[in-house]
Amino acid sequence: MQRIALFLLLFSTTLFSQTKIDLSYYLPDDITYDSSIPTPKTIIGHEVGEWHITHDKLVQYMRELAETSDRVSIEDRGETFEGRPLILLTITSPSNHTNLETIKKQHIEATETDNVDLSNRPIIVYQGFSIHGNESSGSNAALALAYYLTAAEGSEIENLLENTVILFDPSLNPDGLQRFAYWANTNRGMNLNADPNDREFSEVWPGGRTNHYWFDMNRDWLPVQLPESRARIKTYHDWLPNILTDHHEMGTNTSFFFQPGIPSRTHPLTPKMNQELTKGIAKYHAKALDKIGSLYYSEESFDDFYYGKGSTFPDINGGIGILFEQASSRGHVQESDNGLLTFPFTIRNQFTAALSTLEAANGMRKEILEYQHNFYKNARQEASKEGNKAIIFGDEKDAAKTYHLAEILKRHNIKFNELKADVSIDGKTYKKGYSYVVPKNQKNTRLINAMFETRTTFQDSLFYDISAWTFPLAFNLDYTEASMTKAGEEVTELKHLKGGVTSKSDYAYLFPWNEYYAPKLLNSILKKGLRAKVSLKNFKANGKSYDYGTIMIPVQNQDMDASEMYSFLNTIAEESHITIDAMSTGLNDGIDLGSRNFKALELPKIVLLVGDGVTSYDAGEIWHLLDTRYDIVPTKLDTKNFSRADLSRYNTIIMVNSNSALDDGSTKKLKQWLQGGGTLIAYRNTLRWLNSKELMKINFKKKSSVKAKNISFEDRSNFRGAQVIGGAIFETTLDRSHPINFGYKNDKLALFRNTTLFVNPNKNSYDNPIQYTKNPLLSGYISEENLESLAQTIPFKTGRVGRGNIIAFTDNTNFRAFWYGTNKLLMNAIFFRDEM
Repeated sequence: MQRIALFLLLFSTTLFSQTKIDLSYYLPDDITYDSSIPTPKTIIGHEVGEWHITHDKLVQYMRELAETSDRVSIEDRGETFEGRPLILLTITSPSNHTNLETIKKQHIEATETDNVDLSNRPIIVYQGFSIHGNESSGSNAALALAYYLTAAEGSEIENLLENTVILFDPSLNPDGLQRFAYWANTNRGMNLNADPNDREFSEVWPGGRTNHYWFDMNRDWLPVQLPESRARIKTYHDWLPNILTDHHEMGTNTSFFFQPGIPSRTHPLTPKMNQELTKGIAKYHAKALDKIGSLYYSEESFDDFYYGKGSTFPDINGGIGILFEQASSRGHVQESDNGLLTFPFTIRNQFTAALSTLEAANGMRKEILEYQHNFYKNARQEASKEGNKAIIFGDEKDAAKTYHLAEILKRHNIKFNELKADVSIDGKTYKKGYSYVVPKNQKNTRLINAMFETRTTFQDSLFYDISAWTFPLAFNLDYTEASMTKAGEEVTELKHLKGGVTSKSDYAYLFPWNEYYAPKLLNSILKKGLRAKVSLKNFKANGKSYDYGTIMIPVQNQDMDASEMYSFLNTIAEESHITIDAMSTGLNDGIDLGSRNFKALELPKIVLLVGDGVTSYDAGEIWHLLDTRYDIVPTKLDTKNFSRADLSRYNTIIMVNSNSALDDGSTKKLKQWLQGGGTLIAYRNTLRWLNSKELMKINFKKKSSVKAKNISFEDRSNFRGAQVIGGAIFETTLDRSHPINFGYKNDKLALFRNTTLFVNPNKNSYDNPIQYTKNPLLSGYISEENLESLAQTIPFKTGRVGRGNIIAFTDNTNFRAFWYGTNKLLMNAIFFRDEM
């Protein structure tokens, strides 16, 4: 019997390979098609769903449609880190195409005036596919949908296109899509295998979900730190679409999800009408999926809280975001609780939902246009009540960090002004050129509120993503409400401050460590073979105050003469937007330049541990930070190669979130390297691993016990979920004399936290240079029990191992590339590792 059962299983898992699917499987019945429009197969060489589409073939087909159809135009909006084009198709009626700029202008004007006739205006729909590259049914469905929209004939499609302008983004993540298609296709047999244990369904690290630097790009709609995001956000604000769809995949044993999500998990700044309209659109999805017999659900999971996701970002910008989640075949066919789940089936569901969205947009056009008009009309009324109010933000010692927050505002069409003159408010100094003023009375006032607010009370205690993202806290900038009387001219062209050397010196040069790009400058100096030192104390020179962490470059006894050094330093100072001061004497008020309190620095030689057992997001954030901002080249060492790598080449190893990356042999090797003088920088759950391997003694604080009282079996998962810290912001106090805090001007620092690792403080206060305050919550959700556990614990700890040391952080200091405010902690750990 067992042999018969095995035979039947093998037969069923290969049966699908005998069934041929063609384009008609996806398309609506009883529609004729223009024979002059090429089908996907004639261009890409296979049927939709037969193989996973590669990005190059996807682009090839879209370009062909633009060449052959008067319903389509195409534009290149930039490229990914790997050089793939970020294309956008505009699909609408030929008559609309001849009038497209006027349509766009009138559409934007409708968001800026109180009275407008919307009766004959087309609705704008942005359709985006597969922002997670290994959730590829979306981009594959884009092939069939693009064909349908360009080739379908009859009054129904003509009416839809006349009333709709479709901004069609067939691949939101070209690099991830290409990576995953390669994996799925190279592991596909001619006879398909649905066994979940097959290699086809187990991608190698880091997988195809992320972009080149391993970012989850569906968290970057608000921070806009990545090139793919910047292209689509520019399109978004140019058009302000009424609906934006975001096509995803989820677990294989699920069905199909469409929004609304869980009602109690909607951000309070999102109007209730947004959710009502989303429910109205959902009826179209239900009807379409009923017709083809597909199972689905809505309002039972996912949320609309974090505005950095594609399905939520439109909600604070007058549009309606819609998330689709399709059960994933993760290959070409896979067994599931609902039977064999084929790749074509997943594509058909995505196609059906995309088309039902367009039908809903057409059917609900007037009320959705009216909603957007009223959203901005009400926002203007709210803004006018703000009168002359404004937000000032800045850092008197770090212009670059201030610049980068202003850069985000500019990408979101938020207006801001120069600061008219230096001003002190509530004990904080805001310096002209280092600060900006944001008027609250402007079009995007609701978006400003979403970016700058702090929130600590919530309707629900569960979050699909982070619960706080207050931007000035993320950037560690001073900010306050003020008046527009402090404002100078509106900033129309954002520029970095100019860097350079004040004059040529034959003695020494100094530059402060406060500026964001100081690590880039120091790395360039050390890489050139020049000697540099760091100050462990404050001092004054030539009447100017220099803080902890000031960098000194002596002129004498270097492998470069004084003139060459001046020229070199001037070039790299300009590139780093930093002023380097020339010194003519070593005699100072405080420590002198020849003091033993200036410590020599060594060029970092860094290993970034990657591969199985390591969280790719965290590793990618550090790779991106070092590579793209500081021009520091880490060696990405795979965990499987650690045991045979020559570690003597390196002085620093970074080990992000991991508790099982190294086996016992590799752990022993790491310990020997540490004893020889190396530095390990460890993050998050790596601390538990270090403690278990007795590499570092960590006194973890036991979490406050939580007992379930009056909690039903049905609600048990919600009860447990409420004890998760999904992502919130907390206040710490700093000992600024400790090298880990060099470059920070305030004695308080906001930290991002999404773990429940609580570490008791050390007995000696000087060993607690960063410590959570007694009431640390600044913004976001945390349970009362976890907040009690967190109070006055420490997020940072060091320990000696022979001649080497370990520098440990309980949480991520480089979160999603926009947490600029704590990047310096990592850079201090790297450059000042021997002083800790």
